[in-house]
Amino acid sequence: MRFAKLHGAGNDFLLFDGRSEPDLAGKLRTAAPRLCHRRFGLGADGILVVTPTGASTARVDYWNSDGSEADFCANGTRCAASFIAAAWGWREMVLKTGYAAIPAVVEDGGGITLRLPAPDGVRPWQELAVPGGTARGRFLLVGVPHLIVRVDWPDFWQRSLAPLAPALRAHPELPAGGANVSFAFVTGPRKLAVRSWERGVEDETLSCGSGDVAAALVGLADGWVAAPVLVQTASNRVLTVEPLGVPPDCPIRFSGPAEWVAEGTLRPELLVGEPS
Repeated sequence: MRFAKLHGAGNDFLLFDGRSEPDLAGKLRTAAPRLCHRRFGLGADGILVVTPTGASTARVDYWNSDGSEADFCANGTRCAASFIAAAWGWREMVLKTGYAAIPAVVEDGGGITLRLPAPDGVRPWQELAVPGGTARGRFLLVGVPHLIVRVDWPDFWQRSLAPLAPALRAHPELPAGGANVSFAFVTGPRKLAVRSWERGVEDETLSCGSGDVAAALVGLADGWVAAPVLVQTASNRVLTVEPLGVPPDCPIRFSGPAEWVAEGTLRPELLVGEPS
């Protein structure tokens, strides 16, 4: 079974062509924890299978590294577009995710631009009790749930996100299933630094694309930053968020790199059993 590994701002994925065999998605769903394991597998934050459904449309199935299925991953969707451009020759396409049909364009130089619909379920700011005090956050859905917390930590990139992030990720005042948590730090008139703790990975990732979009929309709505917003991720890659209306309830143009790491063939034993 052939695979490719790509990353979007350090958020890394294993990509598979759904045309290769009929039950590919079923096999990969159960094998995701082993394949994504950083020691016993290939190592990744998640797995994507892309399957053509029309002349320029494709279905994207996504599983987190723990095997849980997610409706959407913005960085993963950019990587899917890059994979499709290389494998099938498409430069413009519509990617059908569990969240929405997402138009994507592969730019010269490898950048990928997605057009995302307006977020759902936007809540007002709320105070959330956490060990040692409270945290002020704002919840919204950009395909998957996000909680945005503004911070002014002078050691922003060095500070440990635990135990605060895990406490917020599964906070009882959030909807069932909790949320990804993104911490935003304003660094300039159009610049945000963002660190993210993701569901399904249950750890910090080097970027959460939909979380970066959510943080930018909240920042724009509250006047922290002006558009277009340049989001610096923990990978030191910069992603661009451009509102197409009045934030936070507006569609978004989301752009950034999708970088190739490797291509290869899976050993059959990687598809069997659980990581040791």
